[in-house]
Amino acid sequence: METGKLNSYHFRQVKAQDLQRCYDIESSAYEGDEAATREKIALRIDQYPQGFLVMEQAGKIVGFINSGCAHEVTMSDHEFKELIGHDPLSLNVVIMSVVVAPEHQGKGLATMLMHQFVQQTRDMGKKTIHLMCKERHVKLYGQLGFRYVRLSDSEHGGMAWHEMMMDL
Repeated sequence: METGKLNSYHFRQVKAQDLQRCYDIESSAYEGDEAATREKIALRIDQYPQGFLVMEQAGKIVGFINSGCAHEVTMSDHEFKELIGHDPLSLNVVIMSVVVAPEHQGKGLATMLMHQFVQQTRDMGKKTIHLMCKERHVKLYGQLGFRYVRLSDSEHGGMAWHEMMMDL
């Protein structure tokens, strides 16, 4: 990505008024019912905004990552997607969404977003980051420093998921 392009992106913590745009991106980028509902996104914004990083270009959100924290990470725990068991003081971060608007995909933005999120998470003093991804993303996350854990028990959205983690 060209330097000028890199400088045109801005990262910030989510705000309550970002809900509709984040929901629109989530629902357009994920397949079927793997996308979080508007209510779940609203809950994540309200309960843990410091774990919800947005990426903007020209003042418009083009992607985001949201997360929660858990003392014991069980990636197949669907209740955690509603932040049940979330404790912001926990040192383990669980990513729930890494998403870039479809019209901005293929430009390396997810990688930029993840680098920023990892640095922010380190700065917060967290120790691990956990995520689940589809098989086609395992290599990408491996290149970003995540290690493969296992095929997940989760069948969220009727799909196979792979658990990965990063030690910070």
